[in-house]
Amino acid sequence: MQEMSVFWLRAAVALYAVGLFHTIQIALRRGASLFRPALIAFSIAIVLHMVALVEAGRLARHFPPGGFHNSVSLSAFILGVLFLLVYWRYRFDSLAVFLFPMIFVMTGVAALQGPAPHWTSSGSRSAWLVFHIILVLLGYAALILTALASVFYLIQERQLKRKKPMALLEKLPPLGTLDNLISQSLGFGFVLLTVGVVTGGAWAYIDTGSDWISDPRVTVAIANWLFCLLMVFLRIAAGWRGRKAAAMAVTIVAFSAASWAFHYVRQ
Repeated sequence: MQEMSVFWLRAAVALYAVGLFHTIQIALRRGASLFRPALIAFSIAIVLHMVALVEAGRLARHFPPGGFHNSVSLSAFILGVLFLLVYWRYRFDSLAVFLFPMIFVMTGVAALQGPAPHWTSSGSRSAWLVFHIILVLLGYAALILTALASVFYLIQERQLKRKKPMALLEKLPPLGTLDNLISQSLGFGFVLLTVGVVTGGAWAYIDTGSDWISDPRVTVAIANWLFCLLMVFLRIAAGWRGRKAAAMAVTIVAFSAASWAFHYVRQ
């Protein structure tokens, strides 16, 4: 039955969430590493994910099962298996910073199928939506701060190389302070947008059922989140600083502004 397939898939999502927390912890640079428990939870989730796929294939009487949700689920499962193989062979744990959240979101999207629950009241529906909007706006504000700090970093770096400081720019913070601000604001922006995407997807699922994924605003929001995740990964795993990080930050802010404008127009 489809209910059993969705049940195992949602159980896998709950375990994949540990990997998401690992990336959040890395992005915020706080506390001890969660990679080891996240890897264990991820490995168990892969098994449950496989059970969900087999159950869905048995119900459809062919494998792989068809449909959008099943295709996303299978893609997430393949990515997860490939990560475990790469990690087992090369111990490339930095890749988890990008893949753990991505697989969590993909599996979460696949798990939002079947009969949707109903709102208990119009008040709870409105409160959830307001909470989602506040999170997204705070996330965008953090990304704008990241972009501004990145631009100031470039200006300060250029002035130091030229050894001809301009009077107007003498009061800029030192490079170390700006770099720390970039990391902190990017981390908080990523966390806020992640929670915003999760709450927004859940709200849309409850409000419109399985048809929520066809809304272009959802697609744009997830794409924007993926850009932010990519920047977190490149900064943490690849060590992006200076000009590359600044260009990436400005691009993400521009895409965020476009996605918010698109969201407003579609309302």
